[in-house]
Amino acid sequence: MPVSVVVGDLTRLPVDAIVNAANTALAPGGGVCGAIFAAAGYGELDRACRAIGGCPTGQAVLTPGFALPAKYIIHTAGPIWHGGGQGEAKLLRSCYDTSLCLAWDQGCRSIAFPLISAGIYGYPKQEALEIALDAMTHFAQDHPMDITLAVLDSEIAAMAEAIRQRGRGNLLCP
Repeated sequence: MPVSVVVGDLTRLPVDAIVNAANTALAPGGGVCGAIFAAAGYGELDRACRAIGGCPTGQAVLTPGFALPAKYIIHTAGPIWHGGGQGEAKLLRSCYDTSLCLAWDQGCRSIAFPLISAGIYGYPKQEALEIALDAMTHFAQDHPMDITLAVLDSEIAAMAEAIRQRGRGNLLCP
């Protein structure tokens, strides 16, 4: 199945699971994380995350979606960019791989991601996008799942289209 890139609000997408670009403590944060906490219901989501206790970088954990249209929230802690020489690419790829596997194991057949680590964690957007799309495309080859990358601006969507034009996967961009 193809991977889609949409410009829009991740928290409003009608999918089985959305992915939160979380911190390792699973504490409420800013950016995508803050928007997810606000849309899901701060108190309930905070209690669920505290009960889990944390998430190592590159791994993923699951909570209910609470007030979101999505049944689940998959929280993954992306790497902080330190120049690329500290295993950031491998950790970022693991965020996507473990999130997709967790969703599949829960019976999800649709999932939406933000561009993990490309905000306050400083990962270069082009590199983060290439890792994300590669992971999603490879997973989709063997798993019938609708996978969406939700971005907030058309510049990132255009970068995704450029990657597609270079032949890097079965990617649909509106």
